[in-house]
Amino acid sequence: MIPPRSSAKSFRSASCCLGLALFLAPIPSPGQGEKEARQLDALRSRIEQLRGRISAAEESRTEARDQLRESERAISDSNRVLRILSSRRAAASSEVRTLAQQIEALESDIASRQEALGRWLALRYIHGERGDLRLLLSGQDPNSVARELHYLGYISRAQADLIEELRAGLARRRQLEAQAREASSELATAESSLRRERGVLLRQQLARRKVLTRVSGQLREQRRQVKYLERDEFRLSRLVEEIGKVIASTALPRNEKLPDASMAQGPFPGMKGKLRLPVKGDLTNRFGTQRSNGGPAWKGLFIRSQAGQEVRAVAAGRVVFSDWLRGFGNLLIIDHGQSYLTIYGNNESVLKQVGDTVRGGDAVATVGASGGNLESGLYFEIRHQGKAFDPMRWVSTK
Repeated sequence: MIPPRSSAKSFRSASCCLGLALFLAPIPSPGQGEKEARQLDALRSRIEQLRGRISAAEESRTEARDQLRESERAISDSNRVLRILSSRRAAASSEVRTLAQQIEALESDIASRQEALGRWLALRYIHGERGDLRLLLSGQDPNSVARELHYLGYISRAQADLIEELRAGLARRRQLEAQAREASSELATAESSLRRERGVLLRQQLARRKVLTRVSGQLREQRRQVKYLERDEFRLSRLVEEIGKVIASTALPRNEKLPDASMAQGPFPGMKGKLRLPVKGDLTNRFGTQRSNGGPAWKGLFIRSQAGQEVRAVAAGRVVFSDWLRGFGNLLIIDHGQSYLTIYGNNESVLKQVGDTVRGGDAVATVGASGGNLESGLYFEIRHQGKAFDPMRWVSTK
């Protein structure tokens, strides 16, 4: 994220939060390949430059909703970090439980073997130790001696095996106990980080509410003025156009080959009529309908929904934009290949970053009212070659 240059304190805070998010982010697998890694680096670098140009251009003309930018960006970053920390805590908690079960089962097995070994030793003590030489010199029938020697050999091997298994079990228990201590330590660290990050998030939310209270009248007035709505639409169209150029010049791997667990397989055009809306809620504005104040017609859908609800990717793709944009708040754009993009705006938080791959149905954001929007919900568009079209024609009503 690129914090405004005017606030060094906010820059440090956002940088710290982003650094934590990057630290917690999954490490790319070795199989990803150097070529793809270079392509992703190039994508991130060019998108970062694009975001820099957007920020520089918007500093020349401020609006009331710009005052929400810092807090809404910070809230988005904190929510993303919290989600990662929660996932790590859940994994650590699951590992602790699994190790505890394994230790319990192993201790039961060790106790059983110790009991068996104790019985062997007790029997040998009661009946005395009859060595091989004593048997040979006992004067008994040779056949009987041979049977006794074979039996003693069997007993000795069984005892040795039992002792070895017992030693291995004790070593394994020590190993599991060390792993359990490590997992417990990781769990405690994750829980401590979660508590700290929740405190940061609460302060950021409080700061946003204060700003919102102060500028709410200006926000309502600006949202009624056609010139602001036209600027928002133009800004998003220019962003999509620039992203299209970046994608074309970066030559990323074809996104239609990405795994998609919940939607139809194949290229995005083949999914027409099979998509599901990214969030459940009420459709309050539809593509092509006129705005009540006479502004530009809607280029997408506004789905009124409860704040914090998960926003899900409609299909597999790669994130090509994840930042705050004037008029659309915390905005996420996914490239689905063949010049198809889906756009998710006004989010409380974006959970993915530029370069991340997603599957259909993956949670990519959470519902909010960022960017100066006065009600909670998701703004959603689908574009092909930069042009918006009606998402409802691609959605399954079943």
